[in-house]
Amino acid sequence: MTAFTTRPEITGTFGVVTSTHWIATAVGMSILERGGNAFDAAVAAGFTLQVVEPHLNGPAGDMPIILYSSRRDAVEVICGQGVAPAAATIAAFGDLGLDMIPGTGLLAAVVPGAFDAWMVMLRDHGTMELADVLAPAIAYAENGHPLLPNVCAAIENVQEVFENDWPSSASLYLAKGVPEAGSLFRNPAMAQTYRRVVQESVGAKTREARIEVARDAWYRGFVADAIDRFCRENTVMDASGEAHSGLLTGEDMAGWSASTEPPLTYDYRNHTLCKTGPWGQGPVMLQSLALLSGFDLDSLEPESPEFVHLIVESQKLAFADREAFYGDPNFVSVPTDVLLSEDYAAERRALVGEQASFELRPGSVPGFGAEPVVRIAAAESADGPAGSGEPTTADFRGEDRRGEDRRQEDSRLADTSLGDTCHLDVIDRWGNMVSATPSGGWLQSSPAIPELGFCLGTRAQMFWLQEGLPASLAPRKRPRTTLSPSFALRDGKPYMAFGTPGGDQQDQWALHVFLRHVHFGLNLQEAIDAPEFNSLHFPSSFHPRECEPGKLKVEDRFPEATLEDLRRRGHDLDVGEPWSLGRVTAAARDNGLLKAAANPRFMQGYAAGR
Repeated sequence: MTAFTTRPEITGTFGVVTSTHWIATAVGMSILERGGNAFDAAVAAGFTLQVVEPHLNGPAGDMPIILYSSRRDAVEVICGQGVAPAAATIAAFGDLGLDMIPGTGLLAAVVPGAFDAWMVMLRDHGTMELADVLAPAIAYAENGHPLLPNVCAAIENVQEVFENDWPSSASLYLAKGVPEAGSLFRNPAMAQTYRRVVQESVGAKTREARIEVARDAWYRGFVADAIDRFCRENTVMDASGEAHSGLLTGEDMAGWSASTEPPLTYDYRNHTLCKTGPWGQGPVMLQSLALLSGFDLDSLEPESPEFVHLIVESQKLAFADREAFYGDPNFVSVPTDVLLSEDYAAERRALVGEQASFELRPGSVPGFGAEPVVRIAAAESADGPAGSGEPTTADFRGEDRRGEDRRQEDSRLADTSLGDTCHLDVIDRWGNMVSATPSGGWLQSSPAIPELGFCLGTRAQMFWLQEGLPASLAPRKRPRTTLSPSFALRDGKPYMAFGTPGGDQQDQWALHVFLRHVHFGLNLQEAIDAPEFNSLHFPSSFHPRECEPGKLKVEDRFPEATLEDLRRRGHDLDVGEPWSLGRVTAAARDNGLLKAAANPRFMQGYAAGR
């Protein structure tokens, strides 16, 4: 079938890059044109995203990568999700009178993981020098880049917080008041940080050794020293309504490094989908496919109520299992073999009925998991300080949203949720492929560290402070992140790298694109442009960790008959603007042709290739 597209699916044979910002896409293509491979291009594009999308990711953020190396003929996952500080215990937060980790400030900081993940990929798979792949980011930070409207909206949204509570951020972002969209914005401190990292590595004798020196500078050198000092010497206002210092130390930084592991996989039709392990939410998509494999999706239409209903009800069950079972496998046993088995899927599939469920229904695997914590969102905004979690459905009209996006009148911290995450996909002419989802360290997360030019992330807000849960807080443990790149093989051959920003929606929106492509033959751009939807039924991963049972957000581009049928089935519909949901980018390698597509929503993402 053919469908409306906002732009063509990019095709070529030399290389393709797609990302959530056109500048990063252009930077990635420039690296390919200079002879770099997909890994070099992804690193350069990723560091550029830190500069041009500071409300969506930053140098102290987190990032998982799924890659395919043609030289090794293997798919690998690089985990750039940092761990909780050694001092971060449930008892320590209890002593502060907290039963939830704030979504802003310093308490929620974990070890910044993105930098090391980029370095490990560059060292093990790249070909270019660190100085060359960092040069575009340094140039944009030093010379300026045109600010996106959404960056300006995010800064304006937290103007009062910056002016009253976070003066270092005010100095960086409000030096001349709220900046105007399209104006050049410079961050000389960030440029100097990366320039110093490069300079310290110059004396090493090999490319790999220079990368190792850079890693030392970040995790055991001047960057770690600045972070340690800032967390010790400052108490800052956070989403609890109180001021706290940070728990992250230089010792925490020095003791961590990015790790590499095989992906978790599930075979679906003639495809094999590859995801991260259960330290992220990636297995949700695999569980969803296991459930959906028992339904005849081929007989449906992509905008039909049956298609939407089956996906939503299946994913409610998969996300319930996320809450009950997923956590850092270094600390808890996660029965992924059972969760992805046909017997378990068949048992769970039987729960999908004709009507929308309003219950959180995790499965049962003896000896594993725990009863999830459920906090029901109030019908109206609750009292108390707002969090600053990663926005899942960013609202640029100032309307009330769920969980982390909920505007709360009595807060000293304004709603800081105008933003999302980032994603990029790259394929080169040698068949190397990268899918990466950098996030965290948003400008609205915590105060900027003046000498570094960026702030810390707040990923620890994904931990629970209740004992005994797979995702309960523990020192040196990874929070169960939402960051979830995707990679698919077709007929056993590496085929498609894809992903999306969107917090809890990442393994919803990306799944929808995959299913439209596989079942209905939509090309990448058609599948991305199709009307989107997502469930808010299960607990949010972000402060204040609420859920809205039965709530289903849909773009109003769905046929009215579909919307009415979904209401008849009991879904609590929230019908939004026509181009408001979904952020997916995708790239594929198909019979010698390279293809790429990007989300048109918010007029940021672009694909390029030749």
